[in-house]
Amino acid sequence: MAEATQTNDVVLVERDGPVATVILNRPEKLNALNAAMWTRVGEVFVELDKDESLRCVVLRGAGEKAVGPGADISEFESARANSAQGAAYGAMMHTSMGAIRACRHPVIMRIQGLCVGGALELALMCDLRISGQSARFGVPINKLGLVMAHPEVEALVGLVGPSVALEILYEARVFGADEAMQKGLLTKIVPDDQLDTAVKETVERICAGAPLVNRWHKQFVYRVADPKPLSPAEAAAGFACYDTNDYKEGVRAFLAKQAPKFGGK
Repeated sequence: MAEATQTNDVVLVERDGPVATVILNRPEKLNALNAAMWTRVGEVFVELDKDESLRCVVLRGAGEKAVGPGADISEFESARANSAQGAAYGAMMHTSMGAIRACRHPVIMRIQGLCVGGALELALMCDLRISGQSARFGVPINKLGLVMAHPEVEALVGLVGPSVALEILYEARVFGADEAMQKGLLTKIVPDDQLDTAVKETVERICAGAPLVNRWHKQFVYRVADPKPLSPAEAAAGFACYDTNDYKEGVRAFLAKQAPKFGGK
């Protein structure tokens, strides 16, 4: 049974055993991202990162119309009126985006409806992106005279490569899920009425694995994208699993032809 936990109203958190669901909660604005939402998203993911009992996090928008249409443009005149304000606002955004990427637990984005601009930037920070067939994607910010800053560009290029990233930014089109999948933005597309089932099944498969191993794999995958050589401590981390109880349990269960019961230690 999912249980709501403490949050600011604009971002909700529901807890169901080892799974947390983070909900962008401005459905009356299609979950358009404002400063309060950006700030709270970062705070929530910092809190979740500290919770060692978690095994998976799902990020989604409230309702079925949108994860989000992008930024709440109504606050631009007051909060992003010049380059100094823009830099401060960007730093807030990047802190929150970094908190998602740095969260030790696997993070899945459940995508329904619009996933445009800032909502797509949040999706780029997630480990997996599962979309309903009718979802729509894009970064039409050049129509606002607005630039995507380096951290978001880095994440976009990391997924789709330079040429596709530039196509998305140059053309500023809003496109469908099939094209998003072809471009490399998505992990999986399913019919809209199967989206919750697909997310649930993926979460269950993740939670059935050793949580420490999932955390190490997340750390290693993002680390090897950095060309800097591994330190001795980083290289040694690739073998730390042999000293865990979960390793012993995994081997025992395999030999006994039983399902393992991982404790995360």
